[in-house]
Amino acid sequence: TAINPAGHDGLFFGNPALVVNQALSVAVALSYSFVVTWTILKVLDRTLGLRVSDEHELNGLDLSQHGETGYSF
Repeated sequence: TAINPAGHDGLFFGNPALVVNQALSVAVALSYSFVVTWTILKVLDRTLGLRVSDEHELNGLDLSQHGETGYSF
């Protein structure tokens, strides 16, 4: 290329392999992120739980966590 003669040409200059490699890299990064996030959430769900109890949710988390109401309507 004119800016970097040592650089590889891309899709518009007849090298679609560069774009394919980048697309595969994006797919690998997305897959890795999904698997790690899912694993962390599963571990947290089994140990601490991800949801509050129905009673706390109905009463309001401000009341159950802090002992006061957040909004007075």
